[in-house]
Amino acid sequence: MKISYNWLKTFLNTELPAEEVAEILTHCGLEVESIEYKSALKGGLKGIVVGEVISKEKHPDADRLSLTKVNTGKTQPLSIVCGAPNVALGQKVLVAEIGAVLHPITGEPFEIKKSKIRGQLSEGMICAEDEIGLGNSHEGILVLDNTAEIGQPASVYLKLQDDQIFEIGLTPNRADAASHLGVARDLAAALNYRAFLNTSPQAPRALRLPEPGPYTVLDTGKKTDVFVEDSLACPRYCGVNISGVTVKESPDWLKNRLSSIGLKPINNIVDSTNFVLHELGQPLHAFDADKITGDKIFVKKLSAKTKFTTLDGVQRELDSEDLMICSVTDPLCIAGVLGGADSGISATTVNIFLESAWFNAVSVRKTAKRHGLKTDASFRFERGTDPNAPLFALRRALQLILEVAGGEITSPLTDIYPSPAGHFKVGLSYSNCDEFIGKKIDPKIIKTILLSLGIEILSEGAEALLLSVPPFKVDVTREVDVIEEIVRIYGYNNIEIPRTLHSSITYSIHPDPEEVQDSVSAFLSDNGFNEILTNSLTRSFSKTSASPEKSSEITLLNPLSTDLQVMRQTLLFSGLEAISYNLNRKNSDLKFYEFGKTYLKTASGKYIENKQLALFLTGNTSTENWNTQHPGSTNFFSIKGAATAVLNRLGIDNTKTDTPKSDNPTQANDPNDPPSDLLSEHLRISAGKKSIVSLGRVKNQHLKTFDIKQNVWYAEFNWDNLIEHLKKNKTEFREIPRFPSVRRDLALLIDKQVTYQQLREIAFQTEKKFLNQVNIFDVYEGEKLQAGKIQPEKKSYALSFILQDENETLTDSQIEKIMERLQKAFTEKAGAIIR
Repeated sequence: MKISYNWLKTFLNTELPAEEVAEILTHCGLEVESIEYKSALKGGLKGIVVGEVISKEKHPDADRLSLTKVNTGKTQPLSIVCGAPNVALGQKVLVAEIGAVLHPITGEPFEIKKSKIRGQLSEGMICAEDEIGLGNSHEGILVLDNTAEIGQPASVYLKLQDDQIFEIGLTPNRADAASHLGVARDLAAALNYRAFLNTSPQAPRALRLPEPGPYTVLDTGKKTDVFVEDSLACPRYCGVNISGVTVKESPDWLKNRLSSIGLKPINNIVDSTNFVLHELGQPLHAFDADKITGDKIFVKKLSAKTKFTTLDGVQRELDSEDLMICSVTDPLCIAGVLGGADSGISATTVNIFLESAWFNAVSVRKTAKRHGLKTDASFRFERGTDPNAPLFALRRALQLILEVAGGEITSPLTDIYPSPAGHFKVGLSYSNCDEFIGKKIDPKIIKTILLSLGIEILSEGAEALLLSVPPFKVDVTREVDVIEEIVRIYGYNNIEIPRTLHSSITYSIHPDPEEVQDSVSAFLSDNGFNEILTNSLTRSFSKTSASPEKSSEITLLNPLSTDLQVMRQTLLFSGLEAISYNLNRKNSDLKFYEFGKTYLKTASGKYIENKQLALFLTGNTSTENWNTQHPGSTNFFSIKGAATAVLNRLGIDNTKTDTPKSDNPTQANDPNDPPSDLLSEHLRISAGKKSIVSLGRVKNQHLKTFDIKQNVWYAEFNWDNLIEHLKKNKTEFREIPRFPSVRRDLALLIDKQVTYQQLREIAFQTEKKFLNQVNIFDVYEGEKLQAGKIQPEKKSYALSFILQDENETLTDSQIEKIMERLQKAFTEKAGAIIR
């Protein structure tokens, strides 16, 4: 939400720097995410000053040019060549000095430089209004009043007001602050509290509310009757007729106000309603009264599947629960959401009906979500608007329209309000307040803050207060809500951390999941990975997610948008979004990791929530430097090595690997594995009977969705299974062996289907006592592997074996016996031929 500081000052007398105001607002719960500085004109007229023409001569080499001397208050006057026909001696003019950058109405900005024009020196420029963005005229230079002060900056002379725009991250519970008035109310409360602490003698800062002036109602003219048929969905409805308006462009002050907060001016009628919305937080809607058939308004619900075309030109099918504003024959507007295409204000509109209402927040929210609409009006109605604001806002808009569009009021102000909303009565106990906040606060401070927030004290005792909370604070209905209001203004930073901490010894499980996560996170970060944090809500990837018989997406009933409508089933897609974002910014060598949860729903309706660790690799293994001109690209072994390194860091080494196959019904896949249609070159690492890691290359069809044109390697750890396995692991401390280890190598000719994993398992099953490590250091596949014979179905593995006895040095005979047993085992169990 954008808030203009200049607009804010119309409610509150303050000259504090924008940065200080931003800090105050942030501390009282309205977080200012950024401050944007806006000039009334592009460039702010910097480098342009008031000058006086003290001499004028004809240019010797050009009939239409003049040589002038201009006094700008400096030691020496400026020599300026001027081509304007109206330049004259003694004029006060605007002078752009050397270095000034001008922003003309049309064309690109340009810098004023010292130059020669037809051989004569020119040290600046005397400006026309279109050359500095003030207007469209180029008939001559802009001549100022004789009272203009020489040397005065142009921005000061023209009284241009620069502005600062606060971008506020408004939380859903702060509907009362969804306007300039609401923000000013909080700022006033914070400043008054500061003044109270400083025992300032100045009077409390009071809000200056706009005061709609008196108006006269003509007895003749257009009059629209209103009938509210659903008072639950519309507890209050106000309206008035205005006849004889002139729809045209809004005056500059109104356009500037709206433009400052990012709104595009439309016309004087619509701009007036938008102005009041952002000023007071009350949405309004203007109808072309001549298009209201029967001169009657009905607030009601229509039958399902009724067709209605909204202002955006989209024909929508209504739901039976959608509240509509209707004429005798046609729907005119979706109440609180969006107007209709046929009843809005146009250039030919002469008579209008102005609406200001209090609509039920739940009704508006459901309707807006059903139709996928998000408007400034629905944003406020969904959160709850002030039930006492419609009539005041209507009078304020009425005043503006009469001022900028003319016309006459031809009907009394309609106000249908059968059940007025009352104030919330809330009791506040001082002891409860102190307990919730964690600090004892002086009752005088509490009462000062409450009064500054507009909360009335009905009665007070030694231990408690009875309060009357105004209905514009829709989220303050309980004692704890009042306490939150107090601590917002008091300041969370003013609550000291206690010097003593009372704690009890608690049983902690082993291993501690947080410690394990911190350990792995530090390990990955130390090895060049960057941690990412993505949203657990995402858009639907049903075509690429798990098969329907395995699981289905969990869809939100009330999503914020189509991009946040399902709970993720895998960390892959959100990670690919982060990779795509970086690739688009020329950051191509990436190593990411993320801890997060995934959510599945089985065919039986059971919900599964798992914690995952995801690793992403793409691009080159290292950056280019003088010593490595062509670094290698990441590959399957890069991601497998990273995953294995994590397991080794946690002491998990007794693992098995296999290749999951979705079309193999005899293979018991873990239901929490990533679906096989996401990865190619897919490998699974298991510990015990449970899958720990699945890894591979992301398939091109998924990379194409994110416009990624390079390989991405992905590993997904089932963190819950990993923690369960760690519970069975025992940490043992051993003395460093005093006796040397021995290495022996074997070259084996084996069938192609035999894997290294099988050979490794055979080796450890055969020799459990002295065999420490097995490693593969050479692989060969070719036509000739043995004695010139062609072996198309064979391959050669070269394995190394590390043998060690912790108690004594192994003898040659012991080593030979071990190697003989290994050779026999490989021959019998794997069909190997020893080369």
